[in-house]
Amino acid sequence: MMSSTVRALALFGALHAAWSDVHPFCDQIVQNSDDAAGKGEPGWTGRKACAKHVTTYTAVQTIAALGVTRALGYRLPVRALAAGMTVNAVTHYVIDRREPFKAFLRSKRIGKGGYLDHATVQRRPGVVEESGPGTALMEMDQAAHRAIGVLASLLTTAIAVRTGGER
Repeated sequence: MMSSTVRALALFGALHAAWSDVHPFCDQIVQNSDDAAGKGEPGWTGRKACAKHVTTYTAVQTIAALGVTRALGYRLPVRALAAGMTVNAVTHYVIDRREPFKAFLRSKRIGKGGYLDHATVQRRPGVVEESGPGTALMEMDQAAHRAIGVLASLLTTAIAVRTGGER
């Protein structure tokens, strides 16, 4: 029988690997083009596109977490999985709406405004874009999602080991 520490470390590693490695798949392949282009737009159009993306993202992340943990003989308590997925979904929505995340990055405390301004792309003549592949915003978006995935994995694991997720 594994010690509770080893079991917790294994669960954390499995969750983190699943969420971290499935994340780009959700963002780059599962997300449809209209939602990717529209999720940062102002108003209901942007909110709806972002909500659709976060819904598919959350569904695939949930399937990945359940698939990996069940394949390894562990049954995640619903409460634990719901807590981790809520952290991932809510923060994913806020970051992908772009403006709140850009304001955070440009704040004096974080100080990434220069990087955001510097690392932009020109895909069409005369049009400089600050989001999408090749930009600082996309790099920092992905970095934030991955860091939050660590916290979500830790939260899920902590709740699971305290509520007795079993084999």
